[in-house]
Amino acid sequence: MEIGETLEQCVVRETKEETGLDIEITGLLGIYTDPKHVIHYTSNDEVRQEFNITFYGRIVGGSIAVSKESTEVKFLTLGELAEVPVHETVRLRLQHHSEQRRSPYLG
Repeated sequence: MEIGETLEQCVVRETKEETGLDIEITGLLGIYTDPKHVIHYTSNDEVRQEFNITFYGRIVGGSIAVSKESTEVKFLTLGELAEVPVHETVRLRLQHHSEQRRSPYLG
């Protein structure tokens, strides 16, 4: 987040920066915290415990494109995502999305 912006503004801006797509927020999938999801960045020896707030969004403009903040940008089906190597916390978010949960996950 940048100073002076809301979380929603941050999500919209970051999505544009990383994908080229303009979105509007349409809902909240959940807030995900896992004390075991710790990342060690060897380049600067920084250690972080990750958390994630996952929103639903709708594309309202822009064009999908790679940026200086991304290496590849494309749409995948849930089936295709099953083959992508990601952290188990990402798998949980994908599972919750596929379940079409009615209320946000808090955990």
